[in-house]
Amino acid sequence: MEVRGIDHVELYVGDARQSAFYFCTAVGFVQCGQGGPETGLVDQRSLLLRQAGITMVLTTGLTAEHPAAGYVQRHGDGIAVLAIEVDDAATAYAELVAAGATAVTPPVTYPGTDGAVTVAEVAGIGDITHRLVQRTGEESAFLPGAIEPVPPAADPAAGPLREIDHLAICVPAGQLLPTVRRYEEIFGFRQIFTEYIEVAGQGVNSIVVQSPSGQVTLVLLEPDPARRPGQIVDFLRWHAGAGVQHLGLRTDDILGAVTTLSARGVRFNGTPGAYYDVLEDRVGPLANPVERLRDLGVLVDRDHGGQLLQIFTESMHVRRTLFLEVIERRGARTFGSGNIKALYEAKERELAAAGPVPQEVGS
Repeated sequence: MEVRGIDHVELYVGDARQSAFYFCTAVGFVQCGQGGPETGLVDQRSLLLRQAGITMVLTTGLTAEHPAAGYVQRHGDGIAVLAIEVDDAATAYAELVAAGATAVTPPVTYPGTDGAVTVAEVAGIGDITHRLVQRTGEESAFLPGAIEPVPPAADPAAGPLREIDHLAICVPAGQLLPTVRRYEEIFGFRQIFTEYIEVAGQGVNSIVVQSPSGQVTLVLLEPDPARRPGQIVDFLRWHAGAGVQHLGLRTDDILGAVTTLSARGVRFNGTPGAYYDVLEDRVGPLANPVERLRDLGVLVDRDHGGQLLQIFTESMHVRRTLFLEVIERRGARTFGSGNIKALYEAKERELAAAGPVPQEVGS
């Protein structure tokens, strides 16, 4: 199959309207469509959000039998569907099932006035579904007759985020290599990066797989059970199994994006001030003043291709699972793993500089 890119991601959420309020008000998305009982989706409410080249669907089950209801009960709000645009959805579906993929939904065509949209679904990792999407003709509706367009309140292209860079997916210990083989043998992806990250007694195996077109990238993460439990183990426990830990969203101007999103209410993870004391020694000359990076908490890493600037939001969910990454690539092709060790070492320097914790009187 010809993978053209990520068509959209769909989040299953407890309250689609409440989630849309956050993503539109704080993250800069614009509602462009909706579907529900009035459009034939009798047991769900779906809202279509867009920002530049990013398309997101928020779906809430209206009955206990809807898949979204069960997903939210098991995992909390999260990315349940990664939709991939292909040249021929029916053929791709048949090829994937023949190669060993688990069938979920056979091809269905939604005819529009100026073309049609065909979708089919197969199972991915854990409770993640891969939706195959084929768009033909000049049809501009997202899903004709099911999710209908609504007049946007603002220009979706005006937001600071441009496209989906990658999805980071956590899997339980022992499942990384079987998952990689599944994407290689069934979906035709290839490995482009692999490493073992070790810091503070924790260990994480990471393998990045990518579609032949280079348009769909998955960062797969597995905890090392022989080391101290860390954030990957926490995610797997809180999420109750494998799932999307974060969604990487690319921007052309990370400093402007973080300034804008912070003003709208997005909360980013803090960065120890000591991280910036040795930043230029670690990554070389910076295009932005280090004090500006320090003020915003933006991280910088370097690989053979150039520099990578990134920052992570706090999770917006009660289970502290899914969060967002804002990323700007200045030639870099990797994913900033050097920042993990650098952040830990910076925190250690801060603690050392602060001295021992004072003991209470009488202790």
